[in-house]
Amino acid sequence: MQVTETLNEGLKRGYSISITGKELTDKVDAKLREAQPTIEMKGFRKGKVPMAMLKKQHGDSVMGEAMQETVDGAMNEHFETSGDRPAMKPDVQMTNSEWKPGDDVEVTLSYECLPEVAAPDFGKVKLERLVVKTDDADVDEALENLAGTATSFEDRKKGSKAKDGDQVVINFLGKVDDVAFEGGAGEDYPLVLGSNSFIPGFEEQLVGAKAGEDVVVNVKFPDEYGAENLAGKDAVFECTVNEVKKPVAAAIDDELAKKFGAESLDDLKSQISERLGAEYGNAARMVMKRAMMDELDKLVDFDLPPTLVEQEAGQIAHQLWHEDNPEVQGHDHPEIETTEEHTKLATRRVRLGLLLAEVGKIQEINVTEQEMQQAAMQQAQQYPGQEREFFEFLGKNEQMQQQMRAPIFEDKVIDYIAELADVTDKEVSKDELQKAVEGLETE
Repeated sequence: MQVTETLNEGLKRGYSISITGKELTDKVDAKLREAQPTIEMKGFRKGKVPMAMLKKQHGDSVMGEAMQETVDGAMNEHFETSGDRPAMKPDVQMTNSEWKPGDDVEVTLSYECLPEVAAPDFGKVKLERLVVKTDDADVDEALENLAGTATSFEDRKKGSKAKDGDQVVINFLGKVDDVAFEGGAGEDYPLVLGSNSFIPGFEEQLVGAKAGEDVVVNVKFPDEYGAENLAGKDAVFECTVNEVKKPVAAAIDDELAKKFGAESLDDLKSQISERLGAEYGNAARMVMKRAMMDELDKLVDFDLPPTLVEQEAGQIAHQLWHEDNPEVQGHDHPEIETTEEHTKLATRRVRLGLLLAEVGKIQEINVTEQEMQQAAMQQAQQYPGQEREFFEFLGKNEQMQQQMRAPIFEDKVIDYIAELADVTDKEVSKDELQKAVEGLETE
């Protein structure tokens, strides 16, 4: 077997591999001799089938297997001796298409190799870590929001008019073209005015109604309404207002705390303080991570595999196109062209991704099984009642596992770099932190 270099340009590599016919024939013979003792064939005792008969019966399949093993072995040996790491799966092509047994095999091997990445001195990376202290006002605000979600309703004075935010208990019957339609009726239905839980224009017409009154509500179903027989149709709802109730905020006390699983109000306050601290910390980490990436992008510069950049740019262009065209759910759309801006962003992402991967490799940073299980549990919560099916699907889908593993790995490498970087804490208000987070979305 002979390997000859045909291309060495930047990160692009090309080789021709020549495998002699004798080499393949010898390998096929060796495989057949190894299998001969176990092979049975009509008219022969087990292990006594002649070699010529074995070649006639199994030679083609064994030849294909021997050829694949030989090419794979040549590639593996090449990568071990050269030190090259392919950026993507190498392209292997057999060039003598009219090959027949006994002929030499000519194969071309081409790939783009990963560049050598020299990690910078992370101690030169200067970062600010925004710190927000949780105060009593933040906790009180969160408590009030929780109390708002536990709002109850009590009867207004007899004869009071319903206001926006009130709850009206109604009977209703909907008709289109003077004919009642399925799903358009209800009794003693509690409707909070202003909740937008009914079709547009319905709730507004009940503002000012009193208990005991009959109200005729005229509306038009939206053109995109789910039921085709109602979409875009004018409808009349005959409503009877049974009760008018005003909202009553829940008292902020131990009873409220118990509704949210805490032992007491002080315990709930402590939990809220911890949760707010974690939220502020996560937000500050996002801001510092972006700043770290900006600094690293200035410190490193190396050649990138062109195909990796092209693919990343294409994915960015595709994602942004769908964000601008949310009504298109599938991929049946015109070809999306990448722009210079897409390529610029892709270049940054690929370069920083390769840097983080190299740092993680050198420092032997790995994602543990426990971390994967925790991530899987969190993701499974998005599919209530289907957790078992999710775990079964995840266990069989290597690509999905990799998608789950990648951000965990990246975060661990980011944490490692942050420990070496020159980090200064800066105390800010929660509004300043929020503004910094919003700034990430506009960059």
